[in-house]
Amino acid sequence: MRKVQTFSSWVVFQMNANGKPLGGNAVCGAEEWAAMELSQPGQHSLVRGGITSEREAEQVARGTSGTTFSSRSMRKA
Repeated sequence: MRKVQTFSSWVVFQMNANGKPLGGNAVCGAEEWAAMELSQPGQHSLVRGGITSEREAEQVARGTSGTTFSSRSMRKA
């Protein structure tokens, strides 16, 4: 059986290579972020930390955290 990880908080970060962003944002648990920073300090850029739910972190990563739509017909293409 697969072990499920639970995190007390989540972070959104931007992956970088050679000091340049690779693309979109990524989400991980705060503990994983701390381990990444310990192994490769400054390699990736923290966008936002201390997020209390994975859902909110995913919204921040996609850039839709404040977006609200009243119905599908109101969305602009």
